[in-house]
Amino acid sequence: MSEHKKLYDKVFSLIEQHDKWMTKTINLIASENVSSPAVRSAIVCDFRDRYAEGWPGERVYAGCTYIDQVELICIDLAKKLFRAEFADVRPVSGVVANLMMYTAMMQPGARMMALSIAHGGHISHAREDLGGTAGAVRGHKVRNYAFNEEEFNIDVDQSIKDIRSLEAEGKHTEFLLFGGSVFLFPHPVKEFRDVADEFGMHIGYDSAHVSGLIAAGRFQDPLREGADIVTASTHKTMPGPQHGLVLAKPEFADRVKQAAFPAMLSNHHLHNVAGLAIALAEMTEFGEEYADQIIKNSKALAQALYNRGWKVVAADKGFTESHTVLIDVSETPMKNGRTVEEELEKANIIINRNLLPWDKKMGRDYKKPGGIRLGTSEMTRLGMKEPEMDAIAELIHRVVMKGEDVKKIAAEVETFRKNYQRVQYAFDTQTPAYAHLRFK
Repeated sequence: MSEHKKLYDKVFSLIEQHDKWMTKTINLIASENVSSPAVRSAIVCDFRDRYAEGWPGERVYAGCTYIDQVELICIDLAKKLFRAEFADVRPVSGVVANLMMYTAMMQPGARMMALSIAHGGHISHAREDLGGTAGAVRGHKVRNYAFNEEEFNIDVDQSIKDIRSLEAEGKHTEFLLFGGSVFLFPHPVKEFRDVADEFGMHIGYDSAHVSGLIAAGRFQDPLREGADIVTASTHKTMPGPQHGLVLAKPEFADRVKQAAFPAMLSNHHLHNVAGLAIALAEMTEFGEEYADQIIKNSKALAQALYNRGWKVVAADKGFTESHTVLIDVSETPMKNGRTVEEELEKANIIINRNLLPWDKKMGRDYKKPGGIRLGTSEMTRLGMKEPEMDAIAELIHRVVMKGEDVKKIAAEVETFRKNYQRVQYAFDTQTPAYAHLRFK
């Protein structure tokens, strides 16, 4: 056997090992989900090998007869779900959607406001010296909102004072961005609409984490609350595939379309547009029930950990209104989020470490932060409800607080997962959620 064939076979072996491992894990990564068998079927279609530059019906490439029809269905479903007058389903990720938003709404180098990373903002919102997309790619001058740690949300009054101070100094802010990657509660979009109108600013909203909850009417409604443009990832609370969306008021439609092509995209991963159309159809049918259970599970998981003595953020506010739970682990036996992440992974419980707003003051950084972030989207999609969240909390507690043997817990997790192997809230639920489908 040639070395190349060995590597070829090794790749498939690793894929199969990963897929098998996923059947034995409790995955609480807030930025992940599991696609339905139908979505998986769509994304292996021949669309994956084709090009369709431009808007449906206005393509640069021939051969798009059926591709165009699928993309138009995808657009219509997105508009219906989000009650949007315009939707562009071409961005290949949430970050690309954000770049389209920046391109459509601002000139390079313009000033914008967003949450800092420590307060839940995403790296695609951050300034240049942090390597953030907004600063490093577009040259935007990024100013951070004031943040109220007790409310775990943007400090409206202080942030508006900061905006007015900048304007008084002749430093015009063109864009106010809401949304983040740690997103426990709705952001105060409508509270900023008046000041945005006063100074000629546009408002954007990155719904990457909460797009599924928004589509189901279970979080907030940024387009009705004053946002001009909304971006989304499609694989967090929206159950896959990995892709992006831009929603906008109709007066910005042409600018968004041009930001997609020719500015940002050539081919736009047409197989994932097909998969997204399927996912949007599933959300239209089952999204309200699914979103309701995601939020119930988040609250239940947070409460279960809190009852066991964990320092769950925003306890006096009900912990969360989204899929995400944030926990300060700095006072646990493991001391920091990285150690907790690594030990739980050995126990087949997949979570991620996360910065806390006060970590910098405590001398901590993203390598060994004081927090962890948990998300309930994927386990909810597999049919788990509040009792399972209590069981998960106990397994986590036994690893982190009691120091039990991780191999023993891993075996228990594998047994626990045996009853949760099929996707729910979907039209097709028979194929196992993580079955590896290989063509030969």
